[in-house]
Amino acid sequence: MVIYFSKSGQQSLDFSNQFSHFKRFHLYKISRGNISILYQKKNKRRDQRLLSTTLCSAALCDKKMVAFGKYLQRKQIDEWRGYYINYKLMKKKVKQYAEQIQGGSQHPRHVLKDFSRMLDTQIETTVLFMLEQQGLLAGRLAILRETHDAILEQPDISKIVELRESYRDVGRDLLQLLKFVELNAIGLRKILKKFDKRFGYRFADYYVKTRANHPYSQLQQVFKHVGVGAVVGAISRNLHELQENEGSFYSIYDQPVLPLQDPVVEAIKTAVDKLTHSTNFLNFLAQHALIMQDELVTPSEDAIDERAYHFNSLLLNLGNTFLYMVNTYIIVPTADDYSMSLGAAATVCGVVIGSMAIAQVFSSVYFSAWSNKSYFKPLVFSSIALFIGNLMYALAYDANSIALLLLGRVCCGLGSARAVNRRYISDCVPLRIRMQASAGFVSASALGMACGPALAGLLQIKFKFYKFTFNQSTLPGWVMAVAWLFYLVWLCISFKEPLRDTEDEEKTNPNETTSMTDRVESSRVEEGLRKPLLITSGINPEDEEDCNESEESQEDSHKPANSFRSAYQLLTPSVKVQLLIYFMLKYAMEILLSESSVITSYYFSWSTSSVAIFLACLGLTVLPINILVGSYISNMFEDRQILLTSEIIVFFGILFSFNLFVPYTVPQYVISGLVMFVAAEVLEGVNLSLLSRVMSSRLSKGTYNGGLLSTEAGTLARVVADVTITLGGYLGRGHLLNATLLPSLVICIGSIVATCCTYNSLY
Repeated sequence: MVIYFSKSGQQSLDFSNQFSHFKRFHLYKISRGNISILYQKKNKRRDQRLLSTTLCSAALCDKKMVAFGKYLQRKQIDEWRGYYINYKLMKKKVKQYAEQIQGGSQHPRHVLKDFSRMLDTQIETTVLFMLEQQGLLAGRLAILRETHDAILEQPDISKIVELRESYRDVGRDLLQLLKFVELNAIGLRKILKKFDKRFGYRFADYYVKTRANHPYSQLQQVFKHVGVGAVVGAISRNLHELQENEGSFYSIYDQPVLPLQDPVVEAIKTAVDKLTHSTNFLNFLAQHALIMQDELVTPSEDAIDERAYHFNSLLLNLGNTFLYMVNTYIIVPTADDYSMSLGAAATVCGVVIGSMAIAQVFSSVYFSAWSNKSYFKPLVFSSIALFIGNLMYALAYDANSIALLLLGRVCCGLGSARAVNRRYISDCVPLRIRMQASAGFVSASALGMACGPALAGLLQIKFKFYKFTFNQSTLPGWVMAVAWLFYLVWLCISFKEPLRDTEDEEKTNPNETTSMTDRVESSRVEEGLRKPLLITSGINPEDEEDCNESEESQEDSHKPANSFRSAYQLLTPSVKVQLLIYFMLKYAMEILLSESSVITSYYFSWSTSSVAIFLACLGLTVLPINILVGSYISNMFEDRQILLTSEIIVFFGILFSFNLFVPYTVPQYVISGLVMFVAAEVLEGVNLSLLSRVMSSRLSKGTYNGGLLSTEAGTLARVVADVTITLGGYLGRGHLLNATLLPSLVICIGSIVATCCTYNSLY
């Protein structure tokens, strides 16, 4: 079988080997404007679906795997070609620098100076052109303003329509300018990253810091798009004034949130939001959720996101996150009493709490894989597993069975669908609100963490109904079982499964000869088929170097990891250190939370309500701390500075928690615990922010993604911490505190040393 296609002229490719399994397909003729497919009517639907999938994959492969240099050339506006960052030239210079340094003909200091001068020149050219274009847009708006004032004095419908279209034309030109700035910003980040990777320097951090913070910074124009807001405001205000409001014209400043915006204005705002890279609270929380996204996202991909998005489904995912966190921490204040009532030691609470985390280590993997095929079914399974697990937890008291208690917690852990929740936000939420959804994921987790212990503190009642006992130990199980039952009903009624390509194909009629044409003319495939699937000849030698360079292809590859082994091979030393830090902070936090009821009852004779209040107060600090760090601290200091400082504060918090003085006082325990917990929360946000930047883009999708790896690291830390509490109980309750804090201190010291060793690679 032969596939013919043309982009500008005629080319042909023989795909006989790739498509040899299609016995009945004869000829495919693919041109830039149309697609014609010839095949017999007896073709099986499986063959049609397989071919469509293959063509789609090939088209997307061409788009995704292409080197950034070619992507930049393809996206450039011809009239503006001389004002883009010359990415190919700078990449060649980097290669020349490497050869010169290796040959000893150039000193590294001279290389840095020359490269800085070249970057400054490139940025200056881009910025001056951008300012010139902004001035032209402003001049056009001033002329339109004069026409606008004249029309308001003598209204004319035809002139109003013409004027609105003129404003839209200015908006479309502004949109092109924003895309121009975005391509240059991405090119700048990529060439800086390539330079550092080639020479092992941390030049990117130095360059951005010195240029961005200078009072005459041109770099701010690229990354902060200064002046664009004024043009957007003028277009938006004037378009709104020209709307028919029965003679009443309201300003956008009188109505900041407009119910209906002009499509051009919405497109501009979307482009501005996408271009914004400054740190803010929502961005900080989104990185906290470790939901990564690609820099180069095409409009077709965003359109697919829009079709897949369903608000109630997103709300159900956030509800699942909230309920699971409540379920995790609601038993913490009473786990020791429950264990003792069943004849076990109080320190067995570590196993009771940790058994849920043990099961989550395995459930995260199969839920992540399951989400490749469905989102609804994993959530249903999660709800049922958690409903059954909480029932078993509640019934263990009357059955007087510690085994049933542990089995119930394991069943709850098997229902952990956090990997599905993350994946849904990453794959099915549009780019324009993905950051808010990610922030909602973190906020739901934090709120659940605070509500769990607080709810346990309210369940201080005891009664019997038939043969079932309801008390402070069993009520958390009963309450959560009812909550998950209601959630399951809500899920079945409101959740909408996002449409997938395979589902769309199965709905087509196999007897229709036009069904294949309809499918390949869908928005996603059409864009890919308009480009060559493979180019085997006619390549410029310079372009061949751009495509074949292993470093670039590996960096731009979007092929997801397909196993833990392949995912591990993508982990650089910087990523491994960040995962170690994440392990450390989760270990320290789990030690503090899980053993709190045992420690406080032994040293201070606290009641369950007192423990619940203490834990709830700790949980309530999460969002305020994230607001403080995301809105203020991260704008004042580098992430790596905050990271190292937070680790040191965690170290001192752990150190001051040791029982080295007699008597052990409440202020010492509360203050040291609060300091350690707050520092760990700050550390978690910055840690995941850095992790999302240093992690390979191949870990942003697929089953074995970055979110799964961080979840596994955190879950493993909780398991080890809970086992440590149980083992420490054999030394006696008097030695439990120091026995569990010592490993935390050692791991914290190790993470600080590792951070110092990789400090220059964190930017």
